[in-house]
Amino acid sequence: MQREIYTDEHEAFRETVRAFLAKEVLPHHERWEQAGIVDREAWLAAGRHGLLGLAVPEQYGGGGTPDFRFPAVLAEEFTRAGVSGLAIGLHNDIIGPYLTSLATEEQKERWLPGFCSGEIVTAIAMTEPGAGSDLQGIRTTAVDRGDHYLLSGTKTFISNGIISDLVVVVARTTPEGGAHGLSLLVVERGMAGFERGRNLDKIGQKSQDTAELFFDEVRVPKENLLGEENEGFLYLMRNLAQERLAIAVSAIAGAEHLLELTTRYVKQRTAFGKPLARLQHVRFEIAELATECAVTRTFVDRCITEHNRYALTPVDASMAKWWATELQKRTADRCLQLHGGYGYMSEYPVARAFTDGRIQTIYGGTTEIMKEIIGRSLLG
Repeated sequence: MQREIYTDEHEAFRETVRAFLAKEVLPHHERWEQAGIVDREAWLAAGRHGLLGLAVPEQYGGGGTPDFRFPAVLAEEFTRAGVSGLAIGLHNDIIGPYLTSLATEEQKERWLPGFCSGEIVTAIAMTEPGAGSDLQGIRTTAVDRGDHYLLSGTKTFISNGIISDLVVVVARTTPEGGAHGLSLLVVERGMAGFERGRNLDKIGQKSQDTAELFFDEVRVPKENLLGEENEGFLYLMRNLAQERLAIAVSAIAGAEHLLELTTRYVKQRTAFGKPLARLQHVRFEIAELATECAVTRTFVDRCITEHNRYALTPVDASMAKWWATELQKRTADRCLQLHGGYGYMSEYPVARAFTDGRIQTIYGGTTEIMKEIIGRSLLG
């Protein structure tokens, strides 16, 4: 079916993204994979191309549009290109909303111009060694000391953890347990007591720096509190729908791209004297994947439309996230199988997609958490 959610303006933006990827990312990506981090220049180039801060008001250097279809185009093209290290989606879609909706005017003037130019790279630190999807288990503390907080704790699996200049840290500002008493503090590069651990060795997304972060009585001025004290859990829940939708968008794009690659491959590869595509089992596999992708694409596109109307519910976002990411995982596995031994070779895109995409069902809330959210909405 013909997709109807994009206009000529979105398709023109798609061409801009493709040109950026061809010039500024793809020639360097293999080196980034080996280094475990992207060049700082790539972030500055993204800023020059207008790819950062799409929803940030123009007065701070952003694109000035809340239209989520532009970030969706970005996610689709980055996924199709098979690049993961330059985490523009994390910067724009996950961290950006906290800065634009919660920051004071002084904070916006201090951070947003660099956010949009690529001079300030951001990260968000939620996950801890003992608290993953369950934010109520957070133990990092921020003790009020009058004009500042003393921040202490450990975070792990933090994307952009090495390269980031500004980290939004979720910390407990009251001793009360559970979801109450969480606050968002902005920690900046160079603050005393803020240390970065090792760049974690992952099975995929090698060029995406992912780190442990350590806070040893970091003096965080009150001017770096985002929003109101003790309201952090509410802010996190408010922004999770967009985060999960963004993951779903990249997931279905990844599944569709794998299907395209594999469809071409089985037409060319021969077995028993004829193309793989002539075998009924292969045709059935492709037929199943094509149908699952088409149905998922329809739902995800509808979620994008609903989100632009400010009507996307947390439940629908959770449905999109778990279904699309699980589909991506199944598609990668089945497409690798159809490639045979070549699918296991790192130089084949299907092999890298198999490892790069595996995290999708985990971050942003695991599949199991998504099902719990949906189940509670239906059953109480």
